[in-house]
Amino acid sequence: MKLNKLTPEEERVLIKKGTEPPFTGKYENFFGDGTYVCRQCGNPLYKSDSKFHSGCGWPSFDEEISGSAKRQADKDGRRTEMVCSECGGHLGHVFEGEGFAPKNSRHCINSVSIDFVPEQKK
Repeated sequence: MKLNKLTPEEERVLIKKGTEPPFTGKYENFFGDGTYVCRQCGNPLYKSDSKFHSGCGWPSFDEEISGSAKRQADKDGRRTEMVCSECGGHLGHVFEGEGFAPKNSRHCINSVSIDFVPEQKK
């Protein structure tokens, strides 16, 4: 698997499981048509039609592309961490049962953990 070179901030979040400050990420208020991929390995993670504005300060999605990410207990013991199923990079956290979206799921994902690939227009 080919891994992209990461900036120190991307490494802090993806490898060391950090979090970018809320309301600072480039994808928080971005709503283009396309696919969000893992910044480290390029694995497709989220389709743009699953993105919604939750007001939490991070890009929010209501479901991942099937098989693209794994859920695991966060080291704090309270939250569920989302990691890329290909490279294991830290993406963010998922919260269930809050009522923010029709699927009742909110994936708070760090902008530095993802890249956006625009939909190809025909």
